[in-house]
Amino acid sequence: MKRHIHAVLCAVGTLLASLSLSAGPAQADGTTPRVDLRVLVVSDGGPATGAIAAELDTAGTPWTEIDLTAPGRPVIDAGFLADTVEGRQRAKFQAVVLPNDNPFPAGSAEMAALAAYEQTYAIPQVDAYTYARPAAGLKTPDNGGYAGSVDGVRAEVTAAGLAGPFGYLDGDVPFEDISPTVGESYAYLSTPADGADFTPYVEAPIPGKTARGSLVGEYRHDGRRELVVTFVYNQYQQQFRLLARGIVDWMTGGTRLGASHNYFAVHVDDVFAADDRWNSDLNCTPGDVDCADSSVEPDPIRMEPDDVAHATAWQDAHGLTLDLAYNAVGSVDHRAENGGADALADRFVTDRNAFRWINHTYTHAFLGCVQDTTVVPWKCATTPGGATDWVTRAEISDEIATNRAWGEAAGLPLRPGELVTGEHSGMKVTPQQPEDNPNLAGALSDNGIEWIGSDNSRDPRQRQVGPALTVSRYPMNIFYNAGHAAEQVDEYNWIYTSRAQGGSGICEDNPATSTCLPEPLDPATGYDDYIVPLETRIALGHVLANDPRPHFIHQSNLAEDRIAYPVLTGVTDGYAALFADDTPLVNLRMEDIGTEMRQRQEWRTALDAGEVVAYRVGSTVTVRAPEGVAVPATMPAGTSERSAAFGDAYAGGLSGWTVPGTQPLTLTLPASASAPAVAAGGVFDPTSTTPRLPVPAGVTGPAPYTPKN
Repeated sequence: MKRHIHAVLCAVGTLLASLSLSAGPAQADGTTPRVDLRVLVVSDGGPATGAIAAELDTAGTPWTEIDLTAPGRPVIDAGFLADTVEGRQRAKFQAVVLPNDNPFPAGSAEMAALAAYEQTYAIPQVDAYTYARPAAGLKTPDNGGYAGSVDGVRAEVTAAGLAGPFGYLDGDVPFEDISPTVGESYAYLSTPADGADFTPYVEAPIPGKTARGSLVGEYRHDGRRELVVTFVYNQYQQQFRLLARGIVDWMTGGTRLGASHNYFAVHVDDVFAADDRWNSDLNCTPGDVDCADSSVEPDPIRMEPDDVAHATAWQDAHGLTLDLAYNAVGSVDHRAENGGADALADRFVTDRNAFRWINHTYTHAFLGCVQDTTVVPWKCATTPGGATDWVTRAEISDEIATNRAWGEAAGLPLRPGELVTGEHSGMKVTPQQPEDNPNLAGALSDNGIEWIGSDNSRDPRQRQVGPALTVSRYPMNIFYNAGHAAEQVDEYNWIYTSRAQGGSGICEDNPATSTCLPEPLDPATGYDDYIVPLETRIALGHVLANDPRPHFIHQSNLAEDRIAYPVLTGVTDGYAALFADDTPLVNLRMEDIGTEMRQRQEWRTALDAGEVVAYRVGSTVTVRAPEGVAVPATMPAGTSERSAAFGDAYAGGLSGWTVPGTQPLTLTLPASASAPAVAAGGVFDPTSTTPRLPVPAGVTGPAPYTPKN
């Protein structure tokens, strides 16, 4: 048995209040039972239970796993599921997740114990991926239904689903179909069995029929409630990511520890500076340390004033504020070379309050070891004694302080504790510099830096660097040295094609981290037809994964062809088409992202140490946590904390971080937060074991990306 407990924050819908945990059936002694805020996940090692467990894990919702394939696992019986604490009966789990409607052998005492537990304490059950059959409230597929692939199908949330656990969606649930050669889904589409109390929440058309079949629905029977899911998925697929919140909301009734939001922030590096351009003849970037031919002059890419106007208009149209990481020397040098004029900087300063600004150091200097660029790739220079030659503390501090002073003089709305160094330098970069510059921590302290950007591709976990915590940033595969789409495609082909096809062979040499294209992209169409949809899909995947980490691009991508916008627009417009208005993108600045990541880690540490206790008795939720540790919770609309409204509205409900102090956190749920009535069922009617179900290759592993033309 493994115990998993992690953290976050978010919300639930008002309409979900009716699905909340029961105030608790009165026991023989007349007391209301205590229900612990923890989910039991019974796993068979399949991707569906793994996906739900991952969703709980990311959201910070405590869960316990029973792996049915593990030898010596605990036996699920009455004592495992419930006991008595301080004279009050306790249900140890607020919900149960099973691989299917019955993963146990026929006549199993464990399944009978679970059914009795669910009946006694009004505990809901999720069937993560099950066969459509009367035991799950549905007709079998051969009775007017369908069994097979649903790749590319556009499912739809029903009116009941929108009024219930999936009200945060706009209606459509598109299933992925990213490869024509690999199956990525399998489903059983069927209608409710005769006489079954079954409510479909998500449906899709049954091929060859006029009827629609259920993919997700609620089955009420025998005094129990089951969420019946009849398609298979993994934790990364968009169809699951869209439905994950609703599945968790349904099983917890919107009353739980942890939560989730959909985040999207974009950092634009090198503002005011110019970025060197890719050279398609040399297959490198003149001016870059790794471009050996010094006879070719750099060809810089720098934004123009009209690009600023376009950026502000785009922000207004899409409801997203860009974070601009600036290097002041770009403007200083431009004025020196142009008789004091810099129309770009003038326009940015005029529109400064339309953006958020981040110190990116004055000259974008490399702040790690002193680079020896006489070799390609570069290496760290050494002192006469053979030690690494490091950029000094004074040099690093001057880069930070000078840039900040320039920004403050220009009236930029800075947060002085935020910093992104050029190329994330100063921090470790393998293989050349496997450790942080030992002078970096002191320089950060000298300048009051609390948050420092890191590259998520090489430094993904938040960590301490002197007084600062890192904020990992996702690099978008829109290259810093490309202002035109054709340049982006040319460099992309160089990196992602084999030597035989005229490429660098990098993808051949690094198969674990890179995949070669089957053929080079068309220079005229490759950007719009391949790169844009792929990068949009990747970024939207981060958005839907409750991941606050920002993405970063460069000012060159907002200049010339403005190649970043098709991807950014694809994310914002694609999101808006999927989600209801009460579930907007959350667009945090760097400091707030860092705080979110820090609070999650502190919460996770407390949970892993067993220092958190949380339960519900009737309409009262009690949480005990270490003093000073913020508690993330998701509650129904109308929940109060010490007579004041709890949390912030999101996805139809409330969520927030709350510091309980020396006293336990006590939340009072609204009167509407009671479980729906379920007809008493008496004795559990055992069913046969669910048959083994197909899982296509695109669910067990990633499918190769193939864009649709």
